[in-house]
Amino acid sequence: MLEWCDHRDVFYIIRIPRNKRLEKLLTPTLDKAQQAFDVSQEKQQEFTDFFYSAKSWKRERRIIGKAEVTPQGTNPRFIVTNLENPGRYLYEEVYCARGNMGNSIKEVQLDLFSGRTSCHQWWPNQLRLLFSSLAYLLLERLRDLTLQGTELMAAQAQTIRLKILKIGAVIIKNTRRIRLMLSSHYPFKDLFYQVLHKLVPP
Repeated sequence: MLEWCDHRDVFYIIRIPRNKRLEKLLTPTLDKAQQAFDVSQEKQQEFTDFFYSAKSWKRERRIIGKAEVTPQGTNPRFIVTNLENPGRYLYEEVYCARGNMGNSIKEVQLDLFSGRTSCHQWWPNQLRLLFSSLAYLLLERLRDLTLQGTELMAAQAQTIRLKILKIGAVIIKNTRRIRLMLSSHYPFKDLFYQVLHKLVPP
């Protein structure tokens, strides 16, 4: 995969498992982090980069090493990349951002049920995925437009569903209208009205 990316000028930043060779190359940086931790007794992180070639690689590639020392011990990490930015920036601002993307994917899978692709045909499963993705986009817009500055401004999809959308109600229907009577003991009543007024101004 890396060879394919290199030949087509595709940028990549990928975690690679640590091994004895990588840990040896990181040792001076890890020693520096350890010395800083011994003085402060607080988590320390130091970054370095070097070139390294695994046995299956045809050439050396740039490795960014993170030397982290915490009260629980050392935690060396490594990524391989063909990007040219500084190592700390690439690790913290680019590589770690993929963790946030992973959390978003997990939200769609677990909280919005995109994993329910049990049909034996392709198109019905694709439609379910589209519905789940659309639901996620709607919740994101709800969060951006109505929940900023509230206790749910950083809430995940499941929390928003349970606290804002999933409300007990009595439905009364007659020939002219349908009335929804929400529970007067609903604990997030004020927040619900705040969201409602931002979406549909009185």
